[in-house]
Amino acid sequence: MSESLKEDISKRIRFEQFKKGELVHNADLICTKSYFIQDGILRTYFLKDGKEISEYFCSEGEWINSPRSFMQRKKDIYYIDAIENTDVYCLDVNDLLFLFDHYPEMERYSRLSMGTLFGHLIERITSLRFTTAREKYEHFCQTYHDVNHRIPLGMIASYLGISQETLSRVRAKR
Repeated sequence: MSESLKEDISKRIRFEQFKKGELVHNADLICTKSYFIQDGILRTYFLKDGKEISEYFCSEGEWINSPRSFMQRKKDIYYIDAIENTDVYCLDVNDLLFLFDHYPEMERYSRLSMGTLFGHLIERITSLRFTTAREKYEHFCQTYHDVNHRIPLGMIASYLGISQETLSRVRAKR
């Protein structure tokens, strides 16, 4: 990272903290911030028939936002909350766009990050469609190997699209 990019990021980025259970982004609003997690876990989820369905989890060293809302600047279905006390660095969408426009290395970093995310989402879709509950859980443990023990079982079950009872049976057989 060039010194000028470091300097511009430091002018635009700000530190924030979220308490466990705190709502970071409300789906009723346009997502205008992207968060880089220093410590903790954030979850993206949506509501279906009043029930929270976990979509993905992000932890230390990862960025999180509501991607479609963030990029298209319109409301989306996704909420973001803190699973545990979480420290983040926050960038506003306009600041991020400035960095993309002025620093090719920043745009390249974003493109590579999106490629990684895209690969992860394809794996997730395949897992949801073509695997057993046990295989889904094993894929989850592999994907989130560093943090799976920090995520509540109910959130894991909703992420996997299985009941908490089924998850308990799968975990008992491990």
